[in-house]
Amino acid sequence: MINQSTIFLLILFILGYIGKNQSIMIAVYVLFGMQLFKLDERFFPVFQDRGISWGVTIITIAVLVPIATGEIGFKELLDSVKSYYAWIALGAGAFVAIIAKNGLDLLANDPHLTAALVMGTILAVVFFQGVAVGPLIGAGIAYMVMKAVDFFVL
Repeated sequence: MINQSTIFLLILFILGYIGKNQSIMIAVYVLFGMQLFKLDERFFPVFQDRGISWGVTIITIAVLVPIATGEIGFKELLDSVKSYYAWIALGAGAFVAIIAKNGLDLLANDPHLTAALVMGTILAVVFFQGVAVGPLIGAGIAYMVMKAVDFFVL
């Protein structure tokens, strides 16, 4: 049966296709598949509760693979901190991780913002040739802006 959530997911899929965002398209396929096989009532709450944490774990594994393969070792680490670009990258990495942490908290407490973040990401990819970096950074930036607005308005 076609309902509001089905139409919304179809729109997200189409925007994902237009924006060449494979992650969105796969996510919609998985959700539709779960609904088709009547697995949604069992698994949707699990994905909603733990999905972001699982995703962060998978991203962390991907980032650590070069260390596990020996591609990056202590020599490369020590060589990298000899340039000021490396220090800038180190600071940026730390800053982004902190922003993403706040984004994780925001998405956990206000999951309705996910749709707006996804739409903003897709629109930027489609119309401005942006790169989809994921909802955590977007949510983290949104969190920082919201806190700044609250500080000045409240």
